[in-house]
Amino acid sequence: MEEFVEANYADVDAADIPLDLIKRYYHDVEKEAVRAMMLDNNIRLDGRKMDEIRPIWCEIDYLPGPHGSAVFTRGETQSLTTVTLGTKMDEKLIDDVLNRTTDRFLLHYNFPPFSTNDAKPYRGTGRREIGHGNLALRALKPMLPEETPYVIRVVSDILESNGSSSMATVCAGTLALMDAGIQIKRPVSGIAMGLISDAKTGKYVVLSDILGDEDHLGDMDFKVTGTEKGITATQMDIKVEGLSYEILEKALNQAREGRLHILGKITETISEPRAELKPHAPRIETVRIPKEMIGAIIGLAVKSFRKYRLPPRPL
Repeated sequence: MEEFVEANYADVDAADIPLDLIKRYYHDVEKEAVRAMMLDNNIRLDGRKMDEIRPIWCEIDYLPGPHGSAVFTRGETQSLTTVTLGTKMDEKLIDDVLNRTTDRFLLHYNFPPFSTNDAKPYRGTGRREIGHGNLALRALKPMLPEETPYVIRVVSDILESNGSSSMATVCAGTLALMDAGIQIKRPVSGIAMGLISDAKTGKYVVLSDILGDEDHLGDMDFKVTGTEKGITATQMDIKVEGLSYEILEKALNQAREGRLHILGKITETISEPRAELKPHAPRIETVRIPKEMIGAIIGLAVKSFRKYRLPPRPL
């Protein structure tokens, strides 16, 4: 847009340039051109094929202090995720109108402004962070072991974002959990699918691993997470009136191919959870004492102690 302004308004005073109108119409022309390029020429903004996944790099045990850590990079999206193990005292208390319980698996998602090249103060967790974190939590939670003595907290810090950072959180969370020695049932990966469609001609293309601009200029943001056996969580945002069965089927099949590709990269880094916890991780061990040995451990006087009920206090 800057080149357009320089070429057409070089002799016009800056205060007289209608920047608001130029931005509005430039955006409309840009959207139409990008969509036509994908529908007619099968060319994406970065030159990829419609089902092509950006280069992936990931590493575990990235930080020495946490009980588990991993970094996952897909294209220009990067998540640094840590896992911390705690005791029952670290459980999250859930207290609402109809339910009072606790949660032993926590996932926190942080999206600092510098991840999108924004120089502004960090105001804390907002609606977007809560929603993305909840999606990643729903994706990973079904794969946790049925019984674990630990409270598990996963924290994802997005260091760079151009595409789906929530799906990067799912992949980095899987790596970090396996690095921590949590015996998850199967590794989980996630991918964001896009759509460009033309209602007049009936043409459409489904995009795998969408960029930020493809999300902004496209018709769909469909996030799918799962293992090699099936889907664990989904979330869809659409800007069209509805999706046909044909489009949804193609999107799910294409998402499965992408998820399996990403799972392959994850298992190349770590194929299964560590057999043991990290040396500095807390350990909870249970020892069962035979009844005949209780007296030798706690003393015969304590063993023979009998509980009695105190008399009621006078009013």
